[in-house]
Amino acid sequence: MVIAGRAVQGAAGSTILACGLSLLSAGTSGDEQMRAVSLWGAASAAGAAAGPLVGGALVDVTGWQGLFWIDAVIAAVCVPLTLRTVPESSDPSRSRSVDVAGTVLIAAVLVPFVFAVTEGADWGWLSAPTLICFLVSAAAVVAFVAVEKRVRAPLLDLALLRNRFLVGSSVAILVVAGCINAVMYVCSLYFQNPDGLGMTPLEAGVATLPAAAGIVITAPLITRFVDRLGARKVIAAGFGIATVAFAVFAFVTADWSYAVFVVPLVVLAFGLGLANGPSSSVATACVTTDQVGAASGISNMAAVLTAVTAALFSAVYTRQHANSAAVADALAAGFSRAAIGLALFCAFGIVLTLLVGRIRPTGPPTTAHYAAAAAAGSHTVPTRPVPTQSVTTRTDPVDGAPE
Repeated sequence: MVIAGRAVQGAAGSTILACGLSLLSAGTSGDEQMRAVSLWGAASAAGAAAGPLVGGALVDVTGWQGLFWIDAVIAAVCVPLTLRTVPESSDPSRSRSVDVAGTVLIAAVLVPFVFAVTEGADWGWLSAPTLICFLVSAAAVVAFVAVEKRVRAPLLDLALLRNRFLVGSSVAILVVAGCINAVMYVCSLYFQNPDGLGMTPLEAGVATLPAAAGIVITAPLITRFVDRLGARKVIAAGFGIATVAFAVFAFVTADWSYAVFVVPLVVLAFGLGLANGPSSSVATACVTTDQVGAASGISNMAAVLTAVTAALFSAVYTRQHANSAAVADALAAGFSRAAIGLALFCAFGIVLTLLVGRIRPTGPPTTAHYAAAAAAGSHTVPTRPVPTQSVTTRTDPVDGAPE
């Protein structure tokens, strides 16, 4: 039942993520849109900061069941409020057909892959169940591409994948979102384990606030940095800072106190915030208005990277403990190897950013784009502002310099 409940939560959450900024984009324009998106971003950041804290308090007071009941209370308030206050938005020119086959196949790609990655350490990486899951996932990828070429309203327009600038920025968003989710997951495991830091759920929630603070601090600085340095340099610098922070975590030992974790967590969040904001902004600016939703969907697949990190943590811990290492040392080793893996992902982000060439966008990113990018710290679909006047100056989305 818990797994079924989580599945319902995930389906509902993904629907909200896909629609939130799109509704703001359709319902506002110009300065009004910038203010709306900025407020939405602030609310997202506040939610990200409060989530672990509230979750820890609920677990301590009500038990884990409270984590589900609170969603029911929020839904009971928000559903009638949304129906009363949010206008409907639809495009009559778009096909009403649903790509059911594509939806099923993308699930067939992700579910076996994540299952194999999370259970591979226990099954054995070369065992029949693990290999079968990977084969099913690979076959589903092939089938998905074949189906998307033939359906009238594809889940993913494969033509978008020929835009290397879009693909590069989307992968950068995926790496950032995955790293944030993954490090929060590993920190939660380590902080609460009796042989780690032995915190209660509430204490662990409070302990993750420095990371949330780093993201909040970064958001208002993104536009200024991009204006001065250009998006490509800011993204590369962000990944570089995050790589250094993860490299520090690679030296975790069993005698580390929580105080040693604080500064690397803040630095990590600052770096990932720098990389995420401009990536979201330029990904939005390099496609036409009707392509924004499809173009940004990849950024919500961050759970894959989280699953890989969790599997790495578990595998190292299990192997170290099996080799008679103390539980505390095995936990620290798992945290260290997970950090090294995430550092490599961030280093890949640096290389990816520097390799992406100067590709001209369909229009220059504006202040509202950067507001949307700041909001994307919660791993949501970025939006493209409705233009209010013609633009006479072209801007390179990578370096941000007028031509």
